[in-house]
Amino acid sequence: MPNIKSAKKRVLISAARNNRNKADRSALKTALKKFEAVAEQGNRTEAEGAYKVAVKTVDKAVAKGILHKNNAAHKKSALTLKLNSIGE
Repeated sequence: MPNIKSAKKRVLISAARNNRNKADRSALKTALKKFEAVAEQGNRTEAEGAYKVAVKTVDKAVAKGILHKNNAAHKKSALTLKLNSIGE
């Protein structure tokens, strides 16, 4: 445990940010899994709704620094391909 006041504050701030990032990462994974589940069922209208939520969550993760923009583009591309394959 640090002795200096500023170091103590950094520990608290770091813990708070870690919890926030963990929650955001969990929300991202949940949105992606929900889309995958709906896509497996083959319901196009539900899949489109889940797709919009998933893409928005991925974009928010990039803005918050949780995902790299190229990784987000890869995920969104995969989601789009899966969505487009549902209607066939």
